Amino acid sequence: MNLVKNHSLFTDFDIDLFKVGKHYRLYEKLGAHILNIDNVSGVYFAVYAPAAKSVAVIGNFNYWSGDQHQLNVRWDSSGIWEGFIPGLGKGELYKFKIHSTNGDQVLEKIDPFGNFFEQAPKTASIVWEDDYKWKDKKWMNARAAHNALDAPYAVYEVHLGSWKRKDNGHALDYKELAVDLVDYVKRMNYTHVEMLPVMEHPYEPSWGYQITGYFAPCSRHGIPEDFKYLVDAFHKAGIGVILDWVPSHFPEDVHGLGNFDGTCVFEHPDKRKGFHPDWKSLIFNYERQEVRSFLISNAIFWLDQFHVDGLRVDAVASMLYLDYSREEGEWEPNQFGGNENLDAIEFIKEFNLAVYAAFPDVQTIAEESTNFTGVSKPVHLGGLGFGMKWMMGWMNDTLEYFKLEPIHRQFHQNMISFSMAYAFSENFMLPLSHDEVVHGKNSIIYKMPGDDWQRFANLRLLYTYMFGHVGTKLLFMGNDIAQTSEWNHSASIDWRLLDFEPHQGVQNLIADLNKCYSTEEAFYKYNFDPKGFQWIDYQDHANSVIVYLRKSEKESIIILCNFTPIVRENYRIGVPNTGIWQEILNSDHQKYGGSNVLNRDIHTESIESHGFQDSINVKLAPLSGIFLKLKNS
Repeated sequence: MNLVKNHSLFTDFDIDLFKVGKHYRLYEKLGAHILNIDNVSGVYFAVYAPAAKSVAVIGNFNYWSGDQHQLNVRWDSSGIWEGFIPGLGKGELYKFKIHSTNGDQVLEKIDPFGNFFEQAPKTASIVWEDDYKWKDKKWMNARAAHNALDAPYAVYEVHLGSWKRKDNGHALDYKELAVDLVDYVKRMNYTHVEMLPVMEHPYEPSWGYQITGYFAPCSRHGIPEDFKYLVDAFHKAGIGVILDWVPSHFPEDVHGLGNFDGTCVFEHPDKRKGFHPDWKSLIFNYERQEVRSFLISNAIFWLDQFHVDGLRVDAVASMLYLDYSREEGEWEPNQFGGNENLDAIEFIKEFNLAVYAAFPDVQTIAEESTNFTGVSKPVHLGGLGFGMKWMMGWMNDTLEYFKLEPIHRQFHQNMISFSMAYAFSENFMLPLSHDEVVHGKNSIIYKMPGDDWQRFANLRLLYTYMFGHVGTKLLFMGNDIAQTSEWNHSASIDWRLLDFEPHQGVQNLIADLNKCYSTEEAFYKYNFDPKGFQWIDYQDHANSVIVYLRKSEKESIIILCNFTPIVRENYRIGVPNTGIWQEILNSDHQKYGGSNVLNRDIHTESIESHGFQDSINVKLAPLSGIFLKLKNS
């Protein structure tokens, strides 16, 4: 018996947009929507299943039987099945039961546009809607200034499930995070928080990167309104929210997107393009217009419905190249004989154009690890259109350099200075992310050489060098307290380390670096412009010292880095301005756990050095980074 009424949210224009891949708000049409039709309340369901022979909605309301509530296929060859079921409402569990024309398969699938899901290991979609009243008008009105490329961007990367755990071992829920996490990020003076994927994922050890429910916040931490409450709390605290977004691949879970209607609806049918050998997951078919609409609609959904301020796009390199992680014979060149995935490249450009057209005050950030040109250049200038790109070369070179014993660093000066040779080729973000503290790579503190004192001094120097360097900043949780163990997704950060002064010192330093970076215009005004940087000296190999300037129209700040444990008295450097230079930060300060080798006010002398008419004598603390600023500037 068919108890489904004919009804549609789609206009002919919607269908036309969908077919050509230009419908960017599909979440308003597909999925489950609570409606009142002719004074009858119920739920309208719509799902894209082009190879289905029949589609039914199943749930507790019909004993999970596919006999009663059959959806109707649209007449326009769109592949959309739809219908209105009276009497259903918020909280109803459901799935789609799909009979395929391909081998007569019978599949029970989640709603690809579902807004809420049962907690794993259960897998049903849940009919949901909310009337959350946002309280972040002040933030949203000023967001363009907070997210501008000439604004400070100091990001705290966090995995919600393991940031802090309760005494019973459970993770905090969204409302608890809205208190504890927001307070921590605010106290530490970060400008933004970036969350590892919060979308619904059944396999917790995937850290959120194996997504099944692209349009739903993870139910482990609460209901969708609670996640909105968390975003709202960040905004009220003046902190931007970036979400990790994964359009590169998805898992093969039988209830998920793979083999959705018995055919490759979302994944590419050619395994050379449709299966990822590293992650044993499926790759979206970027050639299919409807899939492009799905993905871009998903990006727009989080920006629109959840007031998110940016998207960090995961694994962009894996999308750009047909031969990514593939051996010879496992991939096929494109039509021009190259290894670029031309369809994925066009999708990425379209994604960025759509996002910035709808939300010009947000940022998209690429995790891209190759030398692909123009990742953060506008599409109209031949680029991919991202706002920023992770500076993976800087991260690799810097960590390799810091692993060296100080006595050997004089032979590898180029490793620490080379990044400035290409620093302005992209809009770079400097990441020390979760990827650097897992899978046997060790924690950041234990990548440092020497005894405990030298390890902590090296770490403080690393962070000071990082914050003085051109580009925006990102630190993964735990890095800012010198977490000693690798990140464990199933356990809390070891907050007990803060009972020990060296760890407190690192935390104090990060808070001060964030504050200094965010308040001193020279550090951020020209993050992506050569006029904001000038070398003073990068050639002092013998002493393993580098000195450079960060600049704005208003001020100049000198950054000195001493990569050895030797105190260097009377170290002369040229300066661009006469007057009194003062230390505004020294990583060797005792409040950071250092030996307190500091500089008092330093008067310029009319002695030529480094191409400047005037110079100063500075005392370089061991394994230290120092910021100097002209007094009263």
